[in-house]
Amino acid sequence: MARCKVCFRHCEIGEGSIGFCGARTCRNGVVTAANYGLLTGIMLDPIEKKPLSRFYPGSRILSVGSYGCNLRCPFCQNYEISWSDSAMKLPEHQGRGELLKMTPEELCDIVEAYKSKGNIGIAFTYNEPLIGYEFVRDTAMLVKERGMKTVLVSNGTAEIEILEEILPYIDAMNIDLKGFTDEYYEKLLGGNRRMVTDFIERAAKDCHLELTTLIIPGENDSEEEMRELSGWIASLTDSEGRRIGKNIPLHISRFFPRFKMTDRDATDVKLIYDLAEIARENLEYVYTGNC
Repeated sequence: MARCKVCFRHCEIGEGSIGFCGARTCRNGVVTAANYGLLTGIMLDPIEKKPLSRFYPGSRILSVGSYGCNLRCPFCQNYEISWSDSAMKLPEHQGRGELLKMTPEELCDIVEAYKSKGNIGIAFTYNEPLIGYEFVRDTAMLVKERGMKTVLVSNGTAEIEILEEILPYIDAMNIDLKGFTDEYYEKLLGGNRRMVTDFIERAAKDCHLELTTLIIPGENDSEEEMRELSGWIASLTDSEGRRIGKNIPLHISRFFPRFKMTDRDATDVKLIYDLAEIARENLEYVYTGNC
């Protein structure tokens, strides 16, 4: 049995078993990524779809994902790969015919081959990339060596130690700041808000950073919470202590009923616009999504 170091759960994982995320296992007494090099999706996307609005706008990026997640958002858009029953089993136990197995070198070759189609690099997305941070690190390192860009789309639920290991190879991130109360993170998502805000604070110092908040009716949709959230973003500083948070883009997105959260209507469009105006009291760049 060994203890996982990736997120606040610090799962104790028995030999051959898997952790809460469904993607980390114990082999020979060492916790490792069971999903290393196993891809559930690969697609050339507009950079704005990550969403990144102020990082090489108009470009395209090769987006890849694996399986597993360390949160349990009931509104998950990618639950089939993030936390469905089938995603919570080790590949060798399941015989996943749909997975594409690839080395970092092979994936890097594909990233480079797509330059002719406007590709600027690679984005790790779809599921939670950091639960397989080793593959992210190894691939991003090679992509950077070839002069291309690397992007991470994450929930930010990881220890700073993990962030420090990958940060030298990441050019841009979009992090989900899903709400701004501990109750929301703990009761609805099974997460830890402080871990996410610590992650964001560190990433802001050495990386292009954009944030996304999905507005769930009746949960994180108050004007007060948006003022607190956007005010906190505005207070962020760079590695030299200069306040840069005002220029960090915030994407405020509209919720649609799906998966296990079909008990409420989609977020009112007017509410999204109103919350965006409140965020603009503190932030220079606020974007609305799904409206």
